[in-house]
Amino acid sequence: MDTIWFIFVAFMIAMYVLLDGFDLGAGAVHLFAAKDERERRTVIRSIGPVWDGNEVWLIAAGGTLFFAFPKLYASGFSGFYLPLIMVLWMLMIRGLSIELRGHFADPMWAAFWDVMFFIGSTLLAIFFGAALGNVVRGVPLNEDGYFFQPLWTDFSPFSQTPGILDWYTILIGVVALVTLVVHGSNWISLKTEGALNARARRISRVFSLAAIGLTVLATPLTFWVSPWMLASFNDRPYGYVFPLLAIAGLVGMVLFNLRGNDRAAFLSSGVYILGMLASTVFGVYPRVLPGVDLANSLTIQNSAASDYGQAVGLVWWSIGMVFAAVYFVLIYRLFRGKVRLEDEGY
Repeated sequence: MDTIWFIFVAFMIAMYVLLDGFDLGAGAVHLFAAKDERERRTVIRSIGPVWDGNEVWLIAAGGTLFFAFPKLYASGFSGFYLPLIMVLWMLMIRGLSIELRGHFADPMWAAFWDVMFFIGSTLLAIFFGAALGNVVRGVPLNEDGYFFQPLWTDFSPFSQTPGILDWYTILIGVVALVTLVVHGSNWISLKTEGALNARARRISRVFSLAAIGLTVLATPLTFWVSPWMLASFNDRPYGYVFPLLAIAGLVGMVLFNLRGNDRAAFLSSGVYILGMLASTVFGVYPRVLPGVDLANSLTIQNSAASDYGQAVGLVWWSIGMVFAAVYFVLIYRLFRGKVRLEDEGY
C-alpha cells in the first residue's frame, strides 16, 4: 500500500508540472514572444480557461501527502517554510496578473501586470526546480525526521548543513526554467497563428537546444552529488526506460519543431518532462525525502499513515480522480483549437 501511495503522489506532482508547466512557461516567455497588446492578450487567453484548474493538482498533491505520508507533510512543510511562503506569493502574483490586467484600459496598468506575470512565472519555475534539487541532494534531517534550512549557507551540495540554494540546486532550477520555457513556447505555438506562432517556434527551438545541453550537464552531476541514485538504477536496470523516455522527448522537441508540427512538439516536451520526473522518482524510491545522512531519510515505511487510513483514502482518492479526469477532459475539449481574440475576456 505504501508503494501505491508513493506512485499516486508522484503521479499528481507530475500532472501538476505537466499541466501548470506550460502556463508557467508561457508566462516566462510571453514578454518576448508577444510584441504588442493584442498578442499578449492572445497568450493570456490561451491559458486563461485552464490555468487555475491546472493548479488544483498542486493543492491535491499536498492534501494527498497529508493523509498518505503525514510525517513527510509535517517535516517538509516546516523545513521548507520560507520557500513555501515565497511560492505562495508567486502563485498569488500570477493569479492577480492574469485576472487584473484587463480591468482598466490603461497601457501602464497592463504593462505592470505583464511584468508581474513574467516575474511570478519565472521565479516559480526556478523555485520548483530548486525544490526538486533539494530532494535529490538531500536535506539535513535529524534522527526524528525533521529539519530546517536557511536559503543558503556555503553553496556546496556536499555540506552537512546545506542551504536551500547551492550551485547544484540552482542548476536544477535553471534546467526547470528552460524546460518549462520550451513547454510553454510549444503551447503558444499550438494555440496561435501568424507571427506569434513563428516567434514561439523559434524560442522553443533555441531553448530546446539549451535543454539538451543542460540535461547532458546535469545528469552526471546528479549522480556525483547523489551516487545512491545511480545505484538505484543499477540495482533495477528496468528503470533505465525512464531516462530513455526523456531522451525520446528531447529528440522529438527538436525534430517536430523543425517540421512545424506544433502538437507533436508540445507532446514531446511533455514526454521529456515525464521522463525526467519519473527518472528522479525511480532513483529516489523507496525514500520520500532523502537526508544528507541517508540513515535519517524519510521513507515510504517510516513516514506513511496507517494501513487503515491509506485504504480509506484510496476509496475517496479514486472517486476524486474520476471527477478530476472528467473535468479536465471536458475543459480541454471545450477550448481546443486555435485562440480567437475577441473584445471580451483576457
